[in-house]
Amino acid sequence: MSKKNILFVCLGNICRSPLAEGVAKTINQKQDLGLIIDSAGTSAWHEGEIPCEDSIRIAKMHGIDISKFRARQVQMKDRTIFDYVIAMDKSNKENLEKMGFTDVYLLGEFANYDCKDVPDPYFFETFDDGIKSVYIMIEQCVKDLLKRINNGSV
Repeated sequence: MSKKNILFVCLGNICRSPLAEGVAKTINQKQDLGLIIDSAGTSAWHEGEIPCEDSIRIAKMHGIDISKFRARQVQMKDRTIFDYVIAMDKSNKENLEKMGFTDVYLLGEFANYDCKDVPDPYFFETFDDGIKSVYIMIEQCVKDLLKRINNGSV
């Protein structure tokens, strides 16, 4: 497989996209896929911040450490760096397309999620209110995405 660059994108880069980045990096390392993986947000609201506490906690429960990740905003140069840009929801996909990104995928296009948006756990009231189901969706979709990239079907 040739080297591929993947960028996961959500709104603030503190919940969903760092989880997807962490899951993908873990799989990449275990399977020695040779991928370059990053994440970013369409807004700069949380630039430089660590992921939200609930995302750090659910990732840690699955043996993934995202506590050292730092939020960043998508940059125009990302259009030429990344082969795959994966948005967490339709709103972020539209924002990326307005910025000139082409061929943006929804993470929910994978693992039979029928193009569903990955819900934003930032707005959940409690840890158990949905972050667990968000993590499961992200994990399943990322696994399917990486499998498809590896066999050339994306």
